[in-house]
Amino acid sequence: MSRDDALARAAAYFDDGRFLETLSRRVAVRSESQNPAGGPQLHAYLTEHIAPQLAQLGFTHRILDNPHAGGGPFLLATRTEADAAFSVLTYGHGDVVRGQEGLWREGLDPWRVTVQGDRWYGRGTADNKGQHTINLAALAQVLAVRGGKLGYNVKIVLETGEETGSPGLREFCALHQEALAADVFIASDGPRVAASSPTLFLGSRGFFNFSLRAHLRDGGHHSGNWGGLLRNAGIRLAHAIASLVDAKGRVLVKGLLPDSLPANVREALQTISVGGDPGDPAIDSDWGEPGLTPTERVYGWNTVEVLAYKTGNPDAPVGAIPGHAFALCQIRFVVGSDSGNFMVHIREHLRAHGFDDIDVQPEGEPMAATRLDPDDAWVRWGLDSIRRSTGKAPSLLPNFGGSLPNDVFAELLGMPTLWFPHSYPACSQHAPNEHLLGSVAREGLQIMAGVFWDLAEGGHDVVRHRAGLR
Repeated sequence: MSRDDALARAAAYFDDGRFLETLSRRVAVRSESQNPAGGPQLHAYLTEHIAPQLAQLGFTHRILDNPHAGGGPFLLATRTEADAAFSVLTYGHGDVVRGQEGLWREGLDPWRVTVQGDRWYGRGTADNKGQHTINLAALAQVLAVRGGKLGYNVKIVLETGEETGSPGLREFCALHQEALAADVFIASDGPRVAASSPTLFLGSRGFFNFSLRAHLRDGGHHSGNWGGLLRNAGIRLAHAIASLVDAKGRVLVKGLLPDSLPANVREALQTISVGGDPGDPAIDSDWGEPGLTPTERVYGWNTVEVLAYKTGNPDAPVGAIPGHAFALCQIRFVVGSDSGNFMVHIREHLRAHGFDDIDVQPEGEPMAATRLDPDDAWVRWGLDSIRRSTGKAPSLLPNFGGSLPNDVFAELLGMPTLWFPHSYPACSQHAPNEHLLGSVAREGLQIMAGVFWDLAEGGHDVVRHRAGLR
């Protein structure tokens, strides 16, 4: 039996309907972590849909409470071999965003997989049930071909709170650090750069949310009687924002930007294009940091965004000067940013520009930026594995444009992180009409079968190579 046999079995698992059947059962579980009443469904997803499959594959598992009060449970599973040369950790999340019933296109139900051509509609098909279902199915095919022998250990952590910011994940992994120890992290989430382009990404941009408030006085005052005499909170806040980011989206505060765009990151991004697929918005070519390509701006640089802005009464405006204005802003940032001092930089900048009347506060928990070195031996190994399985030149993203809790695995657990996404940018994740492409799922099954096979055949060489470099 060979690598080709493993890939053939993975394709057959898709072609004969087993993948659709498994995914349909999992999508039917209303595991909405944003729903306060969803706890029993989160637990059921792990105990009734994941744990039985893992037991069949030789894993031992535990369902463990979240150390964060009110957070969803975790599944921790391990498959060990007596003479294993190294260990692999993989991850997924069984929770989904709210189903948004009634907002989907006619004939679609978020809790039922509906196949229309290449599109498989249903909540969680792309994020993340479809993706970890692909990976577990691919592992099963490799185990079958290899007679149950991998030559390495596999560890799995499956959370049920990713869509609410992964509460408790860091604490959980710190508590179980020894049980989760591994030589490499391999998982799947997020989109490829394009539906037709197999992708490997190595980390994610971080995010930092902050609020800006101008509270100049209680209540509004008649604009005819007081206009020209009273500061307008909406105008003051607008100018404060404009001092942070200009009219073309360029960030004006040096402390909110990365040190540089590394040469090997820029080189990796040269062959990648952003947008252009059906359903994608048109890119504003003159927006953002000048001198960078659109790809470099979204994957290699920082942005400041206004997510919400309110002053006065937008639903029923009156002729009054507002005394209060509010904006929720966000920084998406890459490795090399002074993220621990973002608040200091913002406050000092506003003070220096005369905006002492603007209050700045952090909002929510930030997420760190991570990026495995594109020159790492695991990266070359992963790209080669994709190429062998698909016959295509894979796209390498040094980091995902969005954010994932990759810092837990890369920094807390100290692992090289490889992400093999099985979705695409226009999948409508988090929105009505979320869908997985059948063609991408089938190819993803073969990619991951190749990955798990290649770990058995050459993973130990990469581990030893990296150890020799340290």
